[in-house]
Amino acid sequence: MTLTKRDYGFLLAGVLLLAVGIVLGLAGLGAVVHVPGVLVRWAGVALLAGYALRRRTLTPWIFVAMVAGAELGIDTPHFAVGLRVFSDIFLRLIKTIVAPLILATLITGIAGHGDLKSVGRMAWKSLVYFEVITTLALVIGLVAIHVTKAGVGLAMPTMSAAGVVPDNGAAMSMAPGAHGKDAAPSWQEFMLHVFPENLVKSIAEGQILQVSVFGVFFGIALAALPEGKRAPVLLLTESISEVMFQFTNIVMYFAPVAVGAALAYTVGQMGAGVLVNLGKLVLTYYGALVALAGLVLVPVMLLFRIPVLGFARAVAEPASIAFATSASEAALPRAMEAMEAFGVPRKIVAFVIPAGYSFNMDGAAVYLTLASMFVAQAAGLHLSLGEQIGMVLLLMLASKGVSGVPRATLMVLMATAASLRLPAEPIFVILGVDAVMDMGRTTANVVGNCLASAVVAQWEGEFRREAASTVVLEGMAE
Repeated sequence: MTLTKRDYGFLLAGVLLLAVGIVLGLAGLGAVVHVPGVLVRWAGVALLAGYALRRRTLTPWIFVAMVAGAELGIDTPHFAVGLRVFSDIFLRLIKTIVAPLILATLITGIAGHGDLKSVGRMAWKSLVYFEVITTLALVIGLVAIHVTKAGVGLAMPTMSAAGVVPDNGAAMSMAPGAHGKDAAPSWQEFMLHVFPENLVKSIAEGQILQVSVFGVFFGIALAALPEGKRAPVLLLTESISEVMFQFTNIVMYFAPVAVGAALAYTVGQMGAGVLVNLGKLVLTYYGALVALAGLVLVPVMLLFRIPVLGFARAVAEPASIAFATSASEAALPRAMEAMEAFGVPRKIVAFVIPAGYSFNMDGAAVYLTLASMFVAQAAGLHLSLGEQIGMVLLLMLASKGVSGVPRATLMVLMATAASLRLPAEPIFVILGVDAVMDMGRTTANVVGNCLASAVVAQWEGEFRREAASTVVLEGMAE
């Protein structure tokens, strides 16, 4: 649907009124301009809603909901905090979709095509791509924090002159090393964690990688059966996958409400100052994400001949959901639909995107090196080049397999700080803006995994060679 002059009028007028309202709010003239500023901003939101009404997709509504949610959080923080229940409802509905969707699509993709060699090719190509991109992301985060030096000059009164936290047991009690369960996993523990011991337990704990491994083995076993015994189970999994995509389409109608509620809660709880406090660190991180997109992701698209604008349109909706909810799982079903509609075969989407949630956390990789060096700078410590390379290698391993853990990157950061003998206090300072950084972190993770599926499809010579299902196309058109 093309934009008309009236559409542009609603959009530009809404943005202009929002800008005027923000200027009035920042004017510092107290109650004289407070009420007019609020009214002007809400008039801008109303005009944006008018623009969204004229569109036939959910993406404009999601962006309008984000703006309205942030405004609610600023104007009525106590009311906004209570809206969290709506985002929680959405996340619960999404969690019911993820495991059945991954299982059904993986099993169908492997057993339906019967070519087990292609599964092996997808696996090694995916892992090679994941490791290359993740390493580049780690390096970008390291370079960005060296350029801005956001942690230099941060006064931490509880530190000793050497920059080491006194061993009083209080501060370090939160360090991962103090509790074995939170320490960075060894390679043996990680390998063991990949394989499920109980499928129901893996589903309940949100262990996407374990569910994917079960689906791969089940699909291989099903492919090895005679046609007569394989067909009924294959028909069942195909039907389940179609049902779950339709389920996703229904749940997505609630996405604008959930997104608006999530942002309202975040701003209402932490205040508008959440975008100002530790602003240098936040700006450094988002600048690093821009560098990741411009220096890594876009060149990858050009190298593999993936349409840049087409990809951007395809990931706009799942990326906006990820940004507002800070939950990769919330965007996963829609991301899988978007990539299939974009031209990535379902068998590749079902394999690469879930695997990427553990092996290809691009946004988290940028965050980890950036935050680790921020801690060192805040402590007044100088890490040699060798120590920084060691930190990158450590983070490359420590960041794997923790996608099912809430605030997983924060856990990895604390584990890394303990391993490098860095103080814990600066990490507690980062907590003040972690929610803001988590929005960009999650978005980059989702976009990176979507791109990975398109790259593997192009690498396999199957990009845009297979038509998406009618249910998926209808869902993405709504």
